[in-house]
Amino acid sequence: MRSEQEAVQAVERYADTVRRVCALHLKNYADTEDIFQTVFLKYVLSTTVFESQEHEKAWFIRVTVNACRDLLKSFFRSRTVSLDALPELPAAMPTDHREVLEAVLSLPEKYRDVVYLHYYETYTAPQISRILGKNVNTVYTLLTRSKQLLREKLEGCADE
Repeated sequence: MRSEQEAVQAVERYADTVRRVCALHLKNYADTEDIFQTVFLKYVLSTTVFESQEHEKAWFIRVTVNACRDLLKSFFRSRTVSLDALPELPAAMPTDHREVLEAVLSLPEKYRDVVYLHYYETYTAPQISRILGKNVNTVYTLLTRSKQLLREKLEGCADE
């Protein structure tokens, strides 16, 4: 555990860096302050011996990035609902939109997730890969295959 003096010096040296990294990842003042406190608490409790100020600064950046990612993952999971848990589709929804949404919901889960995240939540493939823990190329493949499946399903609906 570090002394109060070491903690105060670290806050003076790295507060701006930690806040900027948090703001870049979180874009939210309250979350930035939470992560700020978490990072400096980890520093105080850490027994890591730093080789230089540059090593210490790199440690702060790495811990901050990891804490931001952890928060974003937990925030994403706590604020989302499975597509299976969605209520029945509204009757007032235009028929073509309703058919598309029903087609998306009928996809296998691995396709449904990437389609939902890409088209409804507007995440990019690299972001989806981080969220789902999949390789970026896998996400691109899943998107391509899901588009083909949707095309086939929707063409089948148009023929009926």
